[in-house]
Amino acid sequence: MDAAVVQLAAGLEKERNRRRAVEAVRAAAGDGAGLVVLPEAAMCGFGSPTTPLAPLAEALEGPFVTALHDVAAATGAIVVAGMFERTGPGPGDPGGRVHNTLVAVGPDGLLTVYRKLHLYDALGWCESARVAPGEAGPDALALVATGGVVVGLLTCYDLRFPELGRALAVRGATVLAVPAAWVAGPRKREQWGDLLRARAIENTAYVLGAAQPAPEYTGYSTVVDPAGMVLAEADATADGVPEGMLRASLRAERVAEVRAGMPVLEARRFDVVPREV
Repeated sequence: MDAAVVQLAAGLEKERNRRRAVEAVRAAAGDGAGLVVLPEAAMCGFGSPTTPLAPLAEALEGPFVTALHDVAAATGAIVVAGMFERTGPGPGDPGGRVHNTLVAVGPDGLLTVYRKLHLYDALGWCESARVAPGEAGPDALALVATGGVVVGLLTCYDLRFPELGRALAVRGATVLAVPAAWVAGPRKREQWGDLLRARAIENTAYVLGAAQPAPEYTGYSTVVDPAGMVLAEADATADGVPEGMLRASLRAERVAEVRAGMPVLEARRFDVVPREV
């Protein structure tokens, strides 16, 4: 399975974002990628910390997912991308919040949906003011089998919670796709890279980190192999690679080789279970 990781900026102009996402998928698939991972919030950016997201959100049957399905059908690729999904009122939620959602879309339509569990209420941000978390539980986990690999989905801040990556790996994930808009700040880029490698090493899985670029976000999109070796990175030595695309070959036999030599999933003594919040 050849994969492409797209580093792409998304603003508040949804039509432009949609067009650029489709163009990126076409380019990646034209170069042989069967899996294309776009960043978190590829449908529409977060704006400022107080920008209302509910008016910008879409249904899963809306223009963004429809456009991804059309390009997936045309190219044969599977596309993972972030969007803001409409959600109705609920306990403690007056209807002004959205889900921060990942979709995986293939030629036959929507394959799976993941609604971000861990919201970025840290370092002056309060994602939960605008975003409702997904419901934790076994059904919250999103996996897609394709091309000899199994792709598990997690979003940005989820990367700081190793339990989610482990839960996906135990349920069969050999690849962790991590769309992100990793907010820039002191040592944030280093932390992003360290955590991507840690999730790969501890789960003996490929990790594909697709980030929105500097200056607002860190950039530094990265592909890591199951032993923690960096296979591709967007901007290892500079602050300024704004956008681009990484390519890597994901080999099931490489995962099997690493897991045979380092059987951490078999040797573990703890299970990961969701917690009520």
